[in-house]
Amino acid sequence: MKILLLEDDIFLGDLVQEHLQEYGFEVVLSSDGEDAYERIQQEHFDILLLDINVPGIKGFELLRLLREQKINTPAIFITSLNTAKDVKEGFAIGADDYIKKPFEFDELDARLEHLIKIYGLDQKSFALGDIRFYPDKKLLIKDEEPINLSTKETQLLHYFFTHPNRTITKEELIANIWEEIPTDATIRTYIKMLRGHFGEAIRTVRGIGYEFILP
Repeated sequence: MKILLLEDDIFLGDLVQEHLQEYGFEVVLSSDGEDAYERIQQEHFDILLLDINVPGIKGFELLRLLREQKINTPAIFITSLNTAKDVKEGFAIGADDYIKKPFEFDELDARLEHLIKIYGLDQKSFALGDIRFYPDKKLLIKDEEPINLSTKETQLLHYFFTHPNRTITKEELIANIWEEIPTDATIRTYIKMLRGHFGEAIRTVRGIGYEFILP
């Protein structure tokens, strides 16, 4: 699981990075908001840990930009700001949680574990009816028969399973899955291939995007 850590305090950043790596995470450390923004555009991250008062793009503005681009990676603010107004603003922008400095690593671990649980980030497989999906293996098992998936099919299906029962716009899919903007025909082709396995579970919301329906 890959985490982007935005922290301009070099000592604290190194401590948190080392702790999370010992915990089993892959951690990319950035001390500048602009650098963090560029990395998020270029790489896939499962969780964002964002300080607020950093050089370049501030944490609040960074998350606001990402949410406007439909990049919905779960995010936790780590900050010394502690007023109710600051907390309220952070959640209004689209943060999932908020940790106030100074903090114990036990608290950070607990909040990460909660985020991982509610987003299903730790699941090794997903199931719908008689189909089981193994994203790490790029594999479907359907009627006891293995079906190998391409990388993009796997990424798309994993996004559907972790964001079910709501409308997902084409812009959101592009921002979270593709490095370069695909054509509408490309997206439709991948959707058609997945729909061949999942049928009506993948619904088209005309002119907007798609829904993945889980019971």
